[in-house]
Amino acid sequence: MPLGAHKVALFGVAGVSTDTVVLLSTQTASDSSSLDFTSDITSTYGEYIFKFYDVNPASSQPSFDFQVNAVGGSGFNETITSTFFYTYHAEDDSYAALAYVTGRDQAQGTAYQKIAGDIGSGADDSCAGELHLFNPSSTTYVKHFYSRVNVNTNAYSVDSYAAGYINTTSAIDEISFKMSSGNFDGTIKMWGVK
Repeated sequence: MPLGAHKVALFGVAGVSTDTVVLLSTQTASDSSSLDFTSDITSTYGEYIFKFYDVNPASSQPSFDFQVNAVGGSGFNETITSTFFYTYHAEDDSYAALAYVTGRDQAQGTAYQKIAGDIGSGADDSCAGELHLFNPSSTTYVKHFYSRVNVNTNAYSVDSYAAGYINTTSAIDEISFKMSSGNFDGTIKMWGVK
């Protein structure tokens, strides 16, 4: 389903009016331990956008994480170097802050990368946002990514930012999303940007 001229409004990708943004896959978690996209990440697209909708954990305060596999790999344990910061604001205006969070970044780590944290499990707690993965099929360069995820939790709005690179020159063809503990509900859509 090409979006044509409407992609600027939907994705904020001005300046690429000749490109095409295509919905490739939609997965819905229902008390799931993970959502894994194991097909459709190919050299057809130079960028992949993963959008998260109403992601809600079963247990309180986990982080929402991702990891990838290189072609032929398994275990979702590629090497990542990243950074993480967030801003937050209380509903009652009692507290607001901007902070770099060293415990959520990696320096050549192979763990799942945190893209949001401390998500409540209540009916009014969830997260939504997006992850951009660039040129995953390259066999020359590392793979860059960035994410922005908003969390509504415990009467706070938390805007989380992660960015970095997957330190492999092998092509990436699989990605996994999960909570740091417990299962979750929610929908993730994968888009290809040509």
